[in-house]
Amino acid sequence: MLFENIDTHTFSYIVLPIMIFFARICDVTLGTLRVIFVAHGHKYIAPILGFFEVFIWIIVISELLNSSNNIICYAAYAAGYATGNFVGMLVDERIAIGMVFIRIFATTGGKKLAEKFHDSGFGVTLVHAEGSEGNVDILQVVVARKFGGEIQKILNAFNPNIFYVIEDVRSVRKGIFPKKKYGLNYRRPGK
Repeated sequence: MLFENIDTHTFSYIVLPIMIFFARICDVTLGTLRVIFVAHGHKYIAPILGFFEVFIWIIVISELLNSSNNIICYAAYAAGYATGNFVGMLVDERIAIGMVFIRIFATTGGKKLAEKFHDSGFGVTLVHAEGSEGNVDILQVVVARKFGGEIQKILNAFNPNIFYVIEDVRSVRKGIFPKKKYGLNYRRPGK
């Protein structure tokens, strides 16, 4: 056995809480990712993540119930939950699954900004409209989430005070989306 040389007290108050903490991080991270995959329609990945999420949770909760008088295990359980949420969000940012719709409201230079997007390989739709303070150009861009930061850099370089809204998109059809390969940027039609 892996822990046969550890005394019961050390195992109960140090090793077990650490194991519960890290197992809880794993199952909550999997749960966060499962929800993300469900929201984006990945119906084959989500159930697999759910299986492992619940499998880990059952093991952790049974160990926790066996140590029902150990407050350190309860604290490790709660800390693992909180940390798992944080880790899950970090992983979500890293894998950047899905598409986003970015709506930009430019009071000046809308056409110039649209050209910057086109030059960077992004499809953009420019609409001239009237806002509460006069004429405004509305630029609409749909991109993969992984390009959201690049869009924000373009916007901040153009005007750090520009107003824009970013929304998640469930699915897209047709359009022009950037495709990066080997450091080169070229456009391709959407699916």
